[in-house]
Amino acid sequence: MGIHPVTIVVFVVVLLVGLMLGIGLQSVIVGGVVCAFAVLLLIALRVARQWQKAVVLRLGKYQGLKGPGLFYIVPFVDTIPYWIDLRTVTTPFNAEETLTKDSVPVDVDAVLFWRVVDPKKAAIEVENYRHAIAWSSQTALRDVIGRTDLAEMLRGREKIDHDLCQMIDQRTEAWGIKALSVEIRDVKIPEGLQNAMSMQAQADRERQARVILADSERQVSRVFEESAKAYTGNPVALQLRGMNILLEGMRQNSTIVIVPSSAVETMGLGSMAGMTALAKQLEQPQIPRSASTQSSEVPQA
Repeated sequence: MGIHPVTIVVFVVVLLVGLMLGIGLQSVIVGGVVCAFAVLLLIALRVARQWQKAVVLRLGKYQGLKGPGLFYIVPFVDTIPYWIDLRTVTTPFNAEETLTKDSVPVDVDAVLFWRVVDPKKAAIEVENYRHAIAWSSQTALRDVIGRTDLAEMLRGREKIDHDLCQMIDQRTEAWGIKALSVEIRDVKIPEGLQNAMSMQAQADRERQARVILADSERQVSRVFEESAKAYTGNPVALQLRGMNILLEGMRQNSTIVIVPSSAVETMGLGSMAGMTALAKQLEQPQIPRSASTQSSEVPQA
C-alpha cells in the first residue's frame, strides 16, 4: 500500500515548520534536523484501512500485526511486506475436460467464497495465498469430479458444493484461510451427449404421454360400459340419447347427417323417420283428379 495522504500532509507541515525555523533562527542545523525529522515521519507513519492488517517484520523477523488505523514503524528497521485483506473474497476457478466416474469429459465452472482468519499464517506459511487457494480449489474440483457420476453431478449440486467446500477448507486451514462456500456455476458436457440426453428425455415424455392416454381411454371405456348397462334396461333413454346426438350434429355442422342404418334400427329411429316422412307427404296440397284429367285433354281442331 502506498503512502497515505495524512502522512504526506504531516510531512509537508513539519517540513514547512523546519524551513521557517531555519530561516528565522538563521541556523542551517536546526532547519536540517527538522527536515530530517519530517522525512522520518513520512517513512514511519502508516495508515491501515478497517479491513486491513499490516504484517510487520523487524530485521526480517516477524514482529506483529498493525492496524487498522494510524500506526508507526521504526524507519529502516521495520518493513511491511504484506497488507492482508480480511474481507470475504471470491475466486472463480474451473476444470476443463475432466473425466467423471462414468468416463464422461465435462467442463465445470465454480466460484469459491473465502476469507483470511489468521493473517500471520497467510503471510508466513505460504508464499502467495491467493494463488495457492486458486490452485488448491482447482485440484479439489478435479478430485470431486473424478469420483462423481454425471447424473449425480447434474442432479445433486448442493452435495457436491458441500463436499468441495470441506475439501478446500481442509487444505487451506494451515494457511489461515477459511473456505466459506463453493457454488458450481455451470457444467458443460459434449454436444453429442447433449443430443443423446435430449432424445432420451423426449422418449420418456412420449412414453409418459402414451401411458396417460391409455389410462384415459381405459377410464372412458369404463364409463361407456356403465352407460351401456343403463341403456340396456331403458330403451326409451337410448332413443332420446340418439335423437340428442343427431340434434347436436345438425346444429354444429349442417342439416345433412349421414347415419348408418344399423345405428338407426338399434336406436329405434327407423319407424319414427318413416312416420315423419309420411306425415310431411300427407300435408302437401293434392290436386283434384278431375281437374288434372281435363288439363290433359287437348282440343282437336
